[in-house]
Amino acid sequence: MEDNAIKILIVDDKKENLLSLQVILADRGYQFVEAASGKDALRILLKNQDFAIILMDVQMPLMDGFETAELIRQSDKLKHVPIIFLTANMNSKEYIFKGYQSGAVDYMIKPLSPEILQAKVMVFTELFRKNQELRIKEEEATALNEIILKTNAELASQYAAIEKHAEELKKKNMELDAFTYISSHDLQEPLRKVQTFANLILANEYQNLSEEGKTKFNRILYATNRMRELINSLLAFSRATLVDKRFEKVDLNDIITDVKEALCENLLEKNTVITTDFHDTVKVIPFQFVQLMENLIHNAIKFAQENVPLQITIKSRLISGSDTGNPELSAETNYCHISFEDNGIGFEQQHHEKIFGVFQKLHGRDLYEGTGIGLAIVKKIMENHNGSINAVGEPLKGATFNIYIPC
Repeated sequence: MEDNAIKILIVDDKKENLLSLQVILADRGYQFVEAASGKDALRILLKNQDFAIILMDVQMPLMDGFETAELIRQSDKLKHVPIIFLTANMNSKEYIFKGYQSGAVDYMIKPLSPEILQAKVMVFTELFRKNQELRIKEEEATALNEIILKTNAELASQYAAIEKHAEELKKKNMELDAFTYISSHDLQEPLRKVQTFANLILANEYQNLSEEGKTKFNRILYATNRMRELINSLLAFSRATLVDKRFEKVDLNDIITDVKEALCENLLEKNTVITTDFHDTVKVIPFQFVQLMENLIHNAIKFAQENVPLQITIKSRLISGSDTGNPELSAETNYCHISFEDNGIGFEQQHHEKIFGVFQKLHGRDLYEGTGIGLAIVKKIMENHNGSINAVGEPLKGATFNIYIPC
């Protein structure tokens, strides 16, 4: 077995079950580590923490799978290792909830479907492999940045040398951004394989499944679609970093007209009324600004109040940097101030910065769908425009996004 083989920890008190899992997942380059009990699994994990996934039986003597998973999640180094429960008894909502509460990412009911188990394990092992590659590149980039920073400090008195090293740093950062984009793009390949298997089952075997089996299979399809949405959002975020900055003067009315046509069905579903009041043109990267407005309107739709028609008001006006009260902006520069206001559920003002972070969500996925990247893309687009964006909100009274673009 190669030293770099992806390792899988399989936990079951029955030897035949351990052997069965290895047979199903054989010939895929995995290295299997067996644990015959929860305590045995914890002892192994204390010594070795580079497992791609843990496949664990629930019903084991002395310490069951739930207890073992809870102890694993208490370790900072182990809490991100995905756990899939394999059990014959996870047939009630309370039991399923307990499984997820203890730290599992998924579960499978015995007897196991080899194709589905192979597909699920393949997704997590491929993600593990890509994360390892990303971590190595990040370590290389960090080491390189440290060298550059040290060199800059030593050559602080030599302006020409500092400029040279700053250019090198910029080049390396661009390479790192390009690598992030390529890596995110490559993540789609294992997902395509999962969807291929799923489509084969859907076409040939779906009608043979029980109602419960159809429900579980539908959950697999839902999970793969969510992963594709996440990858597409990551790619959009990368493109927002790598894009050519070609500015053009545009009429904001034209931008909003295009966005309303693109989101027509979504707007109708929420009985949305968009009111605009624009003054003069604005100099922007056109397709990026369309994306910015689409993301803000999508955000307003997603967090609209139940049974309340959604109202969105978008206004623009010219303002001096000194009058914005924003320390990030130049007092000597004039800005186009665009305010985007909705009457949605709003948010606590203490979270006004958090909402722009990648993967940052103020609400659980069961309440509001989404990848947590939409507003991060909005902020990145504003950085590309050398502008600024902030948010003001109040629970059940809506939110206002203030956008400032240099004139």
